[in-house]
Amino acid sequence: MPARMPNVVFVAPFALDTTMRFVRSVAKVPGIRLGIISQEPLQRMPEDLRGALSSYEVVSDALDPDQLTAAIRKLAPGWGGVVDRLVGVLEQLQVPMAQVRERLGLPGMSVGTAQNFRDKSRMKNVLRQNGLPCAAHALAGTREEALAFGRKCGYPLVVKPPDGAGAKHTARVDDEEQLSSFLRTVPMSPAEPILLEEFIIGREHSFDSASVDGNHVFHSISRYYPTPLEVMESPWIQWCVLLPRKIDTPEFDDIREAGRKALDCLGMDTGLTHMEWFRREDGSIAISEVAARPPGAQFTTLLSYAHDRDFYAAWAQLVSTGHFEVPERKFAAGAAFLRGQGAGRVVAVEGIEEIKESIGDLVVEAKLPRYGQSQASSYEGEGYVILRHPETEAVEEALGRLVRTIHVELG
Repeated sequence: MPARMPNVVFVAPFALDTTMRFVRSVAKVPGIRLGIISQEPLQRMPEDLRGALSSYEVVSDALDPDQLTAAIRKLAPGWGGVVDRLVGVLEQLQVPMAQVRERLGLPGMSVGTAQNFRDKSRMKNVLRQNGLPCAAHALAGTREEALAFGRKCGYPLVVKPPDGAGAKHTARVDDEEQLSSFLRTVPMSPAEPILLEEFIIGREHSFDSASVDGNHVFHSISRYYPTPLEVMESPWIQWCVLLPRKIDTPEFDDIREAGRKALDCLGMDTGLTHMEWFRREDGSIAISEVAARPPGAQFTTLLSYAHDRDFYAAWAQLVSTGHFEVPERKFAAGAAFLRGQGAGRVVAVEGIEEIKESIGDLVVEAKLPRYGQSQASSYEGEGYVILRHPETEAVEEALGRLVRTIHVELG
């Protein structure tokens, strides 16, 4: 008797380009029956996907576990009453999806584990309780609590929501006067506190990983130039990410050990994760935060180029079937994010032809800013260029040349 076709439900609140790339990858996993739960009508889904879907349910709020549960119960009878996996890539979905899994007895991340990754204060408490280095932090539900932490920890501080993602709504404050001013602009209460953290001075990196049944089978390390917070504070900076080719060197012994231990302590089971960490000026490390989802900001694409393997497909295979083939790192890869200076729409892009002539043979993918394009709302900017080469130094040098040469003007 042939094996039953696995039934996978993908929660995709909106038909965003990045989300659709992951949906397409799940749709291509052999032997998968795919359903989608979304806030958008089926007509908003890309035409090439509609024919690949076995079921489609619309909800008004894809972050509501009650609505997700009801949608799954509605589509399940058409699949013989069985749903095998519930998946999604947005960080905000991880807790509600875990709640639905526990209600319906589905495999995957538990509520407790999802909360460990989603609540950054809880995460740091878990890490510190297990002897792992991370920034000093505190939750503050009142102005007095926030100011007290500032006096105790010292400045500068980083202020963010406990469930923040992608450096959004994150700010640096350099003294008590700045903190007081910031607190007047954000709602806060004991029920909805803000998170304050020690500002770590050092070089920022990521530790991206794949886990299968609690076994950490793969990792990747990258470097940021400069840190995401500096990028958020300085709109003119065209920032870069570099994936060195060789990462299993003594330089990274400490983060390999700490990264794996952190994932164990937080309860990671099966999936991809994205960890941000710092190398302090004294050489020590500190874990910033960890997300139990594929990395954003073109990191999944960079992983694909560095390993000569489609990591969108690898993630889809992992979360749909529990299988992950560990790839070899064959190249160094890097991305430069093109950010316009000024405000408004793109009115000029300079340096493209010069870059084509000097490093064009390293370029493997690019999304260049278009004339008339609106200013981006995120720190990823108006476009990007991805480079690849067997030698790390070649990619690093080319990234520097690229951000010095290309200028995007807004007006």
